[in-house]
Amino acid sequence: MTRTPDVQSAWRQGMAVSAATGLYGISFGALGVAAGLDVWQTCVLSLLMFTGGSQFAFVGVIASGGLAAAPSAIASAALLGVRNAVYAVRMNPLVGGGWGRRLLAATFTIDESTAVALAHRTPEGRRAGFWVTGVGIYLAWNLMTLVGALVGDVLGDVRAYGLDAAAAAAMLGLLWPRLRDRQAVAVGVAAAVVATATTPALPAGLPVLAAALVAVVVGWTNAFGRRGAEHA
Repeated sequence: MTRTPDVQSAWRQGMAVSAATGLYGISFGALGVAAGLDVWQTCVLSLLMFTGGSQFAFVGVIASGGLAAAPSAIASAALLGVRNAVYAVRMNPLVGGGWGRRLLAATFTIDESTAVALAHRTPEGRRAGFWVTGVGIYLAWNLMTLVGALVGDVLGDVRAYGLDAAAAAAMLGLLWPRLRDRQAVAVGVAAAVVATATTPALPAGLPVLAAALVAVVVGWTNAFGRRGAEHA
């Protein structure tokens, strides 16, 4: 089957984002073991939870409070995971199919797969972007989690390598072309300001939800957009 240019672009972007984000799994593997989890526990967490922000929140709380902090760790991880449920509402019509496909898609509904999907215009390109990115990151993330868990002591402080910046740069590269009008810029700036301001004061997960709420309000009201543009 011949791939359209949009599908080819989705494949390229999906593979690039998978490589950049997957490498960050090394950090989680090393930090998970440093927090007191053993190698298999760290790897199972990546296999079953598979949402980076929630995973880091979980091991961060465990590292500071031990197993006694498990309820708080679970709560923090769950708060951060709420955003994936919001993504699922948007991705559900795109994925289509029966319950089996939708349940499988739920595993891969994360920030990056949603962003790559929505960066394309055609249904075929969006589906390709979603599946290529979701499956690609899942495989790379879990492989790198194992590597980080096994050789974390050799690597030293993995945060010094800046792998988190690579994942963030990949997301920014996807979002930047979409910032073409005042409304899109306003949504991004408002969400970023709220997340930055609330991070020191709120528990893990709540700043993300607060930023998402602000983005929804600004976007819904079209506060900085051209009136009537949504009907164009």
